[in-house]
Amino acid sequence: MTSDQTAPLEEHRFPCPQCGSDYRFEPEAGLMICDYCGNSEQIAEAGPWDGALRELDFRAAVADLLPLQEMEEKRVSQCPNCGARVEFDAAVHAKECPFCATPVVTDTGTDRHIKPKGVLPFALDEPTAHKAMNAWLGSLWFAPNGLQEYARNGRKMTGIYVPYWTYDADTRTAYAGERGTVYYETRRVMRDGKMVTQRVQKVRWRPVSGKVARFFDDVLVLASTSLPKRYTDALEPWDLSALEPYRPEFLAGFRAEAYRVDLDEGFVEARAVMDRQIHRDVKFDIGGDRQRVHRIDTDVKDVTFKHVLLPVWLAAYKYRGKSYRFVVNGRTGRVQGERPWSVWKITFAVILGLIVAAGVGYVVAMTQ
Repeated sequence: MTSDQTAPLEEHRFPCPQCGSDYRFEPEAGLMICDYCGNSEQIAEAGPWDGALRELDFRAAVADLLPLQEMEEKRVSQCPNCGARVEFDAAVHAKECPFCATPVVTDTGTDRHIKPKGVLPFALDEPTAHKAMNAWLGSLWFAPNGLQEYARNGRKMTGIYVPYWTYDADTRTAYAGERGTVYYETRRVMRDGKMVTQRVQKVRWRPVSGKVARFFDDVLVLASTSLPKRYTDALEPWDLSALEPYRPEFLAGFRAEAYRVDLDEGFVEARAVMDRQIHRDVKFDIGGDRQRVHRIDTDVKDVTFKHVLLPVWLAAYKYRGKSYRFVVNGRTGRVQGERPWSVWKITFAVILGLIVAAGVGYVVAMTQ
């Protein structure tokens, strides 16, 4: 089935059977919980699963030939400032962008994209993530006290499922290079008017060629541009072995970002990761004490992919006209974000340092 057919608009609600309010997924308990009446339920089993998420064919997806059941259409809200596209249903209306705290109008546009295959459910609840963020901010000596206090007492963090691609590929590489063997020559040289023995290091090079092979499994590439990549990279590692088959129940009470990095664009980054590993494999295969690599020819076959969602707690604060963003790994509690600086604290530290240095200098001068 080709993609010229329209995928159905997907919306999910999970009403509580006791009171009719919406359930949300509670990370710590791993249950669907109703905040209104306190009722809870287990997430229904999705059926038999062998522990492996099914991969999709990369070439078919790039050619827009994926089956209709692999596509979905969701309502999205796009931020006019950072461009983030966040999915929402008809009952959700965000007043601020969760990525940059910019006021947004919730335009109910739609976004058609490849369905997620897997989801890594949140394991930490909001209070735990907020505590981790506050501890991280508290460890920054030169952060403004006002921002620390604002973040400590500010609104709750937002749970966002961030989109990623994973790529698998089978590679075969032929290479040519040189293997270097270190040896030493002894020479007699004149030094300070005396003849001394000196060992001189030399390298003997000889040409080599060969082949290496590697299967790449789940090369992870961020499919979002809403957050600086250095922040999300610093949240790694992710326990991808704990990925669950995608079920909308895991998203109940959370937000999900639509991917903005296309599949083929993401593969360019994945290929760069693969090439770096292949280069290391080639140098290892050349062996010896030193290696020179002159040529690498890699054949890449059987490329497959998955669209997966990974859990991030996000806080975006406007403080004195500037946006500050902090992200917390929803599984491990690892924190990253903009490092704020207090001009007053830095100035005070410099002045204090000068006073201490002057005092030490005075004491030294008096003792001489």
